[in-house]
Amino acid sequence: MSDNKIVFEHAVTTFTHERWDADGQDAPFALEALEEGKILFFPHLSFSLTADEIALLDPTLVDPKRKNISFQPLKNRLTGVAATERIPTVRHLLERYYQDCCRLAAAILPLYRQTLHSPANTLRLHPITAWTNTTSWRKDDSRLHVDAFPSRPTHGQRILRIFTNINPNGENRSWRVGEPFPQLAQRFLPNLGRYSPLNSWLLNKMGITKTRRSHYDHLMLQLHDAMKSDRDYQQYGPQLAVDFPPGSSWICFSDQAPHAAMNGQFMLEQTFFLPPEAMKNPRRAPVKVLESLLHKPLI
Repeated sequence: MSDNKIVFEHAVTTFTHERWDADGQDAPFALEALEEGKILFFPHLSFSLTADEIALLDPTLVDPKRKNISFQPLKNRLTGVAATERIPTVRHLLERYYQDCCRLAAAILPLYRQTLHSPANTLRLHPITAWTNTTSWRKDDSRLHVDAFPSRPTHGQRILRIFTNINPNGENRSWRVGEPFPQLAQRFLPNLGRYSPLNSWLLNKMGITKTRRSHYDHLMLQLHDAMKSDRDYQQYGPQLAVDFPPGSSWICFSDQAPHAAMNGQFMLEQTFFLPPEAMKNPRRAPVKVLESLLHKPLI
């Protein structure tokens, strides 16, 4: 483990909220910390499961061809459930979680209320070790990384994620958290590969990407891969170990906060996208950080 450790308070801001429709008095503080790239940690914000929902906590419920069970609430589209008779219970669980996440975001991040979009969530039932031992290094999320999607370019949209540990056996969700994004970008940017508009066009034409990759998307994928492939950085780079106990929740911009999932099982995760111009301080968005370093537009 690295001796170059990050101070907890520099990476994580803790809140005492116990309700998803939280008192919004901390909203300005939460917004500032989130846009700085910190994790918002709610150690007492749990998501209660019914007896029928607790019975869903079984990895065999997940389709063997998929990593997780996924739900798009606005489309009522549920995928990844192996047992068809459990589909109504799973859908109800994920719809409830989506609604609670909307309440939380409205309470502590009211500035984003009208601009958060494209919600999707997942029920993660496998232990982290089940996929870290069998996947390629690019897909190994136990390595420090920032989120970037190979097939779904974001064109600078922020990736906001809410997580909740629903483990019934007392097991923590253990993460490593990395350095602030500006330092990260300065470290890796000189060695990232060149962007090819032609290659971007070809990938989209062949159906490999849903839309053309922008220069920004190219750089974020390169950064994602460069971080994961650098063993020295994984071991000795700036980092902090953080445990999220059962019954806790946390929020971060996962395209900005370097993170690695090290241990744990049974989690709910809600994703939203946010236009960078909807931020209080858009200059902190990764696209703006990279543009300032390169002195040119990337979208």
